[in-house]
Amino acid sequence: MNSIQIYLTGIKQAFGEMHHHKLRTALTLLGMIFGVGAVVAMLSVGEGAEREALKTIESMGVRNLVIESKDIQGDGLKTVREHSIGLHLRDIEAIKATLPFIEQWSAERRVDVLSLFSASGRSDASVAAVTSSYFAMSSLDAAEGRLLEQTDGNHYRQVAVLGPEVARSLFPDGQALGQNIKINQQWFKVVGVLASGELSQSNIAGVKLGGERNKVFIPLNTALKKLHFTPLSDQLSSIKLAVSDGVDPSLAAQSVQHLFTRRHGGENDFTVIVPADLLAQHQQTQTIFNIVMACVAGISLLVGGIGIMNIMLATILERTGEIGLFRALGAKQSDIARQFLIESTVISATGGIIGLLVGLVLALAIATAAGWPVAWSLSSILLALGVCMAVGVGFGFYPAKKAAKLDPIVALQRD
Repeated sequence: MNSIQIYLTGIKQAFGEMHHHKLRTALTLLGMIFGVGAVVAMLSVGEGAEREALKTIESMGVRNLVIESKDIQGDGLKTVREHSIGLHLRDIEAIKATLPFIEQWSAERRVDVLSLFSASGRSDASVAAVTSSYFAMSSLDAAEGRLLEQTDGNHYRQVAVLGPEVARSLFPDGQALGQNIKINQQWFKVVGVLASGELSQSNIAGVKLGGERNKVFIPLNTALKKLHFTPLSDQLSSIKLAVSDGVDPSLAAQSVQHLFTRRHGGENDFTVIVPADLLAQHQQTQTIFNIVMACVAGISLLVGGIGIMNIMLATILERTGEIGLFRALGAKQSDIARQFLIESTVISATGGIIGLLVGLVLALAIATAAGWPVAWSLSSILLALGVCMAVGVGFGFYPAKKAAKLDPIVALQRD
């Protein structure tokens, strides 16, 4: 009998033993199932969230800076306006004149939407008035039609580009190009629809980002001239700056912070966001999450390994006579040890596979119930199964060694 047949026979006998002691085997498998299932489910949710966050941060540009206006209400806003007019196109002119490491810029003004509809439907989408450079700096492409151009703003054209979700809401028949939509009291012609693969996540760590799926874009100059805004509000909601290669974005942010603080009369009415720092912070958080999950999984697998050792020791007591008979018929100590190691490995592998399936189902259930993104990493799945089998071998080694060293004569007499 060759080695492959020996192992196949051992695996068959292992499944036979598991079938013979169904309840005891099921209880032993629970530790492995819970350990692997919890790890796979949580890592799947974590992996999905990480990929979504990374896509959102990358869309901002890791080498970009974002200056956001702060939402100040009531008398506090009046006090701030005594020293600062808020984010303004003049700030951009000052940046271009004093900060040579800024290569490109874009600006956005969020519009308070009172009504947004077309002849075919309504939508609760947000509206952003942007410069034409916004799309390139946000890695956005058009699936249909075109994006906004500089001439649109220069000539105050009433044109709009729709995100894929708002396009479906306003035009269920799918024919959005060339149609008209009404934003508050002004009509705009649809000239483009964004690619459907754009981002859906709208914030990272409380910072508003992305969200282009359900957004309408119109020219900034057109909005400033033809739409009504709250008195004393900032002219711009945000400014995005592209930093030259070779310049540390964090150091560039300090220069921008200093410039804006002086221009705004020392008022703290803006926030400088560094996507590179957000990325580093998110990666650190994800690392901590993975370490915690590894510890939880380790404890569960440790409990499962102890269960495997217990069941294997109990099996030795039950099969003492069988072991003695095998030894009397010429079986070597290595043959006995191999059989018990195969049985412990089969138990752990079975628990790992069941745990994997449980984890995948649990991850999908969490995604469906909470609306969280999930993604599977093959390396994480293989690592979980590999560790599970290693635990089976490790905790099965002592019982296997003990069974192999039984004296055949004593074993036969005990039976």
